[in-house]
Amino acid sequence: MGLPENYLAIDEEGYLLLGETRAQDAQVGRQVLSTLRWAENGAIMATVGTQDAFVEAFDEPLIAQMVAPTTGPESLWTATGNYGHEFQFDLHSLTLDEWDRFHGLSEERIPFVMSRKAQAAFFNALDEFDDDSITYGGKTIAVEPWMTSKTDIRKSSYWSDIYKSQTPGWEMNRPAPALEDMLPRLKLPKSRVLVLGCGSGNDAALFAEQGHVVTAVDFSPEAIKQGQEKYGHLSNLKFIQKDVFEIDHSWNQSFDIVFEHTCYCAIPPERRDELVAIWRRVLVPTGQLLAVFFAVDRRDGPPFGGSEWEIRARLKNAFAFTFWGRWRKSAERRNGKELFILATKKEI
Repeated sequence: MGLPENYLAIDEEGYLLLGETRAQDAQVGRQVLSTLRWAENGAIMATVGTQDAFVEAFDEPLIAQMVAPTTGPESLWTATGNYGHEFQFDLHSLTLDEWDRFHGLSEERIPFVMSRKAQAAFFNALDEFDDDSITYGGKTIAVEPWMTSKTDIRKSSYWSDIYKSQTPGWEMNRPAPALEDMLPRLKLPKSRVLVLGCGSGNDAALFAEQGHVVTAVDFSPEAIKQGQEKYGHLSNLKFIQKDVFEIDHSWNQSFDIVFEHTCYCAIPPERRDELVAIWRRVLVPTGQLLAVFFAVDRRDGPPFGGSEWEIRARLKNAFAFTFWGRWRKSAERRNGKELFILATKKEI
C-alpha cells in the first residue's frame, strides 16, 4: 500500500484511499485503522506497514457503521467500522452536530461519527432520547454540541490582549504558505480583495504586493496597529478595525475576492453560517472565495476545529468549487491539517 508523501486519505464513508481508489483488503484496513493516534501537533496519524502518515479524513477518522451495547458497563458500547474494525466508546463521549449526527471518541480517544444506519440502530437500542440527552439502562446522559464556545471571545479586549502579551499561535510572520504557492499560479487580474480577520496583515500584504487593491479587517485594534506598522507603506492596502459581523450593506458586491485564513476557525462555530453569508454578500456576482481552512478535531476554541464534511455542508449551497485539496507543504505545526479551497459565488 503506497502512500503519497506520507499522507493517508480517508474518504467520507471511512475507506482508506490509494489515490482515487478505495483500499479493498479488509485485513490491511483493520490494521491501519487500529494504529490511528494523535500526533504531537494535534493531527491524526496512522501506520501503514512500516510507514507513518498524517491522516487526511474527509469526515471523522473513524466511521461507525454499526453500534451495539457491550456486556460490560452500561455506558460502554462497541462500534464496528469499515473493514470490520471494532472499537469501544463510552456514551459520555457523544456529542451532536448541527446536522443531527452523533460524534464520539473511541477508548483510544480517536474521533468517530455514526453513519445513518448506525444511528438508527443506536436510537432503537436507547430507552429514550431528545435534543439534549439520551437514556439507556434507566440512566440519562446529557449530550453536548459537537463544537461549542466556552470562552467569551466577544470581549473587545480578548484578541488585543493576545497580541499584546504573546505571539499569537496563528501568527506566522509571513503569508500563508498555501497562498504564497497558489497566488502566482492563479494569474488573477487586478482585483478588489477583502481579507477578514486579517491579523497583522501578512496575507493582505501579499495580495497588495501583487498589485491588487486590498481591504484588511480585524476585530482587534492591536492587530490593526501592528499591521499598519508593518505594511503601512503599501498605498493599495487599507486596514479597518471592525467586527466582521457588523459589516454594513454599503459593502455589498464590492469585492472580487474574499480571502479566508484563520477567521473561520476563530469565530464561534454557531456563527459560521453567518460568516458564509457575509462572504456571499460582499462578493460581486461570480466573485471568488480563496480559503485556507483547518480540518482538525477540536471541539472548543479558539481556534475551533472542523472537518471537510462540515465545511462542504456550509458552503455547497453558496459556492461552486473549482479547487478542493489538502495542503501538504504546511509549517510543521499545521502538517496534516490544512485544506485549500477556491470557489465561485453561486447565483441563488
